[in-house]
Amino acid sequence: MKRDSRLSGVLHVLLHMAQQPGPFTSETLAKAMDTNPVVIRRIMAGLREIGYVRSEKGHGGGWTIACDLSKVTLRDVYAALGNPPLLAMGNRTEAPGCLVEQAVNAALDQAFDDAEALLLERLGEVTLAMLGEDLRKRLGSRKIHDISAHRA
Repeated sequence: MKRDSRLSGVLHVLLHMAQQPGPFTSETLAKAMDTNPVVIRRIMAGLREIGYVRSEKGHGGGWTIACDLSKVTLRDVYAALGNPPLLAMGNRTEAPGCLVEQAVNAALDQAFDDAEALLLERLGEVTLAMLGEDLRKRLGSRKIHDISAHRA
């Protein structure tokens, strides 16, 4: 099963945008994320609808941050993506009448619910500004010169 990395990707893009002035085209962001510009436009359009980014058309246009990074949490961005499944594991459902399967699934359901609640709580504690500060600490004396610097 392929993991859903949209949250990580969107956070990556937002952090790049927050660290550098000026607009970013969908093509530039797509290149940085090794994906198609159409994928970026679709994701960014959803973020624009809730006010996290804005877009300008035409020459010199592109996507820019439109929110206060200290007020947007990782959980907010997760919700903006439509609350994709957090866990790749699930219950076996081949024999719903089996008492063993019912017992196992009940225990796993509780464990999955607990794990998801804890993860959502943690995501709600971290803001985009906190990610930006962590990046600044990691960079130290290094400077990001362009969006491809993360590959260095």
